[in-house]
Amino acid sequence: MAHWRDGPRGAFGMGARHGAACLGCCWLLMALLFIGGVMNLGWIAGIAVFVAIEKLAPAGHWLSRAAGALLVAWGVATWLAA
Repeated sequence: MAHWRDGPRGAFGMGARHGAACLGCCWLLMALLFIGGVMNLGWIAGIAVFVAIEKLAPAGHWLSRAAGALLVAWGVATWLAA
């Protein structure tokens, strides 16, 4: 709301600004979703369910932290095994 602009041009500008901010912070996730979506629709559905639970559950922030820790541990284990 700090960058509110009236009219169609203002709406377009606000949308472009929001889209650029979203792309800037989430480009890697978008790339992973594109690659995963091309490969397997089931993975995309699973990620969508996970994100919905993460956003809607009362303790969703703990779920995201646990998933992050699990993925970091999995990455380290994979790296050490290579």
